[in-house]
Amino acid sequence: MILAALPTGSFHGWGVCGKYIVRELSRMTEVRLVTEGFDMNAIGDELDFRLLQQALVSDREQQWITSGQPLEVDHPVLQAINNITGSPNYPRLRGTNNVGYTFFENNILSASYIENNAKFFDTVVTGSGWCEEVLRSYGLRHVTTIIQGIDPTIFNPLYNDKEYLQDHFVVFSGGKFELRKGQDIVIRAYKVLQDRYRDTVLVNSWFNQWPASMHTMAASPHIRFAPAANDYVAMVNQTLGENGIDVGRVITLPLYPNIMMPRLYKNTDIGLFPNRCEGGTNLVMMEYMACGKPVVASFSSGHKDVLTDGNCLKLENLRSIAIANNDQNVATWDEPDLEEAVAKLDWAYHHRDALRQIGDRAGEDLRKMTWQETGKRFYAILAR
Repeated sequence: MILAALPTGSFHGWGVCGKYIVRELSRMTEVRLVTEGFDMNAIGDELDFRLLQQALVSDREQQWITSGQPLEVDHPVLQAINNITGSPNYPRLRGTNNVGYTFFENNILSASYIENNAKFFDTVVTGSGWCEEVLRSYGLRHVTTIIQGIDPTIFNPLYNDKEYLQDHFVVFSGGKFELRKGQDIVIRAYKVLQDRYRDTVLVNSWFNQWPASMHTMAASPHIRFAPAANDYVAMVNQTLGENGIDVGRVITLPLYPNIMMPRLYKNTDIGLFPNRCEGGTNLVMMEYMACGKPVVASFSSGHKDVLTDGNCLKLENLRSIAIANNDQNVATWDEPDLEEAVAKLDWAYHHRDALRQIGDRAGEDLRKMTWQETGKRFYAILAR
C-alpha cells in the first residue's frame, strides 16, 4: 500500500499531475489518497473521479491527517512539497519511506528550506532536471528527477490536420497568464506577425485562478497591463487590444479541463512558449507537442527535459534576470529574446512543410513520455 497526499484536478498542473500519479500507482498496488477540494467538477471526468473516489481515505482519516496530529503509518508516503517552506503539506504524517515531489521556480532557497527537505524526506523527487540541479547546488544529495507525462489516449498525433481555419496561420499560446509564462513576449511577437500577414490568428488559453500571479504581468517590459474588466475573457481581450492586437483575429478560451484541449491544439499550426522559467516540464507544452504539433520554446529550466534540436524551434538567445519579491531577490530566470521569437515565428510561417516534420518528431518523442512511465518510476522509489 502507498499513501499519496497530492492535489488532484483537471484545471491546473499540480491537480493533473496528482490525478495521473495516483491512477498509475493504483495499477501496481493499493493506493490511499489524501487530497482537498475533491469533487466531480474539479476532476472533470467521471471515470477518473470514480477511480480516485475509491482510493480516497475516509472522512475520519482525512480529518485526523489534516488536524496536524502526529500519525505514523506502516507503508510508504508520497507527499507534495510546500514551495515556501520545503516541508510536506502534512508534516506530522510519516511512513516507512517518505518521498516528496516538488516543482519550484524561485531558485534562491533559504537554509531552512533545504533543512526541511533533508529532515522530512528520504527522497526528494523533482519535476525537472533544473530543479534537481538547484537542490544539489545547495548540498542536497537524496534527490532525483521524475518528469510529468502525457496521456497518449488523449494527446496523440492522430487526425491532427486542421478542420478549421485552414486558410489561416494559427498560433497557440497556453499557460496561466503571468510574467513567468511569458505571454507578454507572445503578444509582442504575435503583433509583428499579425502586422506582416493578414491570415494570422492567435488562440490563447491563459486562464489564471490566482490573481496575485496574474498581476505580476504589470512588471512586463514589453506590454501595458492595466486590466479594468472583471470578466476573464473581456480582460484578456482588453489587454490584447490595448497592445495593438486585432481581437477580431483572436480566440480567447475560457477555463477548460486539459482533456478537452486536443481538438483545439490540432486546429493550430504552432505553439509559442517563451517561458522565463519552468520548475516542471510545462505540461501544456508537452500535451501540445504530443498532438504532433511544433513549438517555438525557450530552451531553459524544465523545458530542457523535453526539447531537442529536432522536435522544436529553440529560443536560445537568453539572458539572466533577477526576480525580486518585496525588494528581496528570490530567483534568477532566463529572459528570451523578443527578436529571436519573432524570427522563429516568421520562419515557421514560411516553412509549413518543415514545420510538419518538426511536429511529427515532437509527437514521436512525446509518445515515450507517458504517465505510465512516470508512475513506474515513482513506484520503484516508493517500494524500496
